[in-house]
Formats: sequence, C-alpha cells, structure tokens
Amino acid sequence: MKFSFLFLKRWYTELRIYGLIKGGDTVEEEQKWIRDIQRRRSQQAADKLVRAYYDEIYRFAYRQLGHKEDALDLTQTIFLAVFRALPSFDGRKASFRTWLYRIAAHKAIDCRRKGQGNILPLSETEALDHTDFAAQVQDRDLLDHLDAYVAQLDPDTQAIYRLRLYGERTFPEIAAILGQPEAAVKTRYYRLMARLRKEFG
Repeated sequence: MKFSFLFLKRWYTELRIYGLIKGGDTVEEEQKWIRDIQRRRSQQAADKLVRAYYDEIYRFAYRQLGHKEDALDLTQTIFLAVFRALPSFDGRKASFRTWLYRIAAHKAIDCRRKGQGNILPLSETEALDHTDFAAQVQDRDLLDHLDAYVAQLDPDTQAIYRLRLYGERTFPEIAAILGQPEAAVKTRYYRLMARLRKEFG
C-alpha cells in the first residue's frame, strides 16, 4: 500500500494549526476505517485514520525531539510503521490507540538512540499536573538534566517516563502500550522518581 505521507504530514499539520480539521470520530468509525484498510487497502480510510490521530502523534513526537522537522519525520515514520503492521492489528487484544502508542514509543526510542532531537524543557511543552517529582520540576536546566539522565537508562524505563510525562498517558495505558503488567510499570516509574529525587532533589 502506497501513501503520500510527505504531502499528508504537512497538509494535516497546516489544517490542524488553522483549526480546519476537527476531532470527534467515533470508535465505530475508526473500526470501520481499519477494516476497510485491512480488507480493501482503502486510501480514503487510511487518510481518515491519519487525520484522526495525526495531531496527537505529532505532539507526542515533538515533545520527544523538540524540533518541528524532526517531529514531522518521526510522525511520518510512526504512521508508515502503523500501516505496514496494520494487517496484523487485532482489536480484541488492544485498542487501536494503545497499539498506535506502542509503535510510537518504540519509534521514539529508536530515534533517540540514533541521537536525533532534544527533549523539550517543561516550559516549552505544556505544564503537566502530576504529583511526582519530575513533573513538579520548574527549573528548565534541572529538567534537561533529568531528561539526559533518563536517556541513559534501558528503553522500557525511558518509554515509561516519556509516555507518562510527555505523552500524558495513564499507568493502565502505558502498561497496555508496553505489554507489561500495570503494577510493574508503576513500580519502575516510582523507583525512577525516587532515583531522580535522590540524584537531583
């Protein structure tokens, strides 16, 4: 299946910026689009699916990399991976959003391993309302140090940290995205918060 993502990524970004694309698609519509792509390789359904999630995934990518062009490239990479893997997607095992974020998290980690981009300081993203140490940090330099510290850790810990702070995902969502028990995700996250507090607090 061939999609013109170079055109789509720029077009959807511009339409979203100017408020010409609205959200609100239903789960039933989403499931129909997925079936149409899986069964008939429908370009129209693929366009609608990208349109429904593009802005959300672009924001996630931008928070990971900190540069517009890098975020556009990562967003494109994520959607290309999604459409390559979509024939094997099974909605009985996970929601599409969960499955999409699993791919997005892994692609973001791959991108960070290759040394692309810089995670944005908290002031340049949106202030998050979590009650843990990393989210309460107001000092931009300190947050940069926290991000650099986390970037040296194993990929799963990085994914948990980034999905929680930058992706604004809940623990059940992160657990589903990574295919890990929720208790294990929480344990790793709070151990990381304790390490960060000890190291930088």
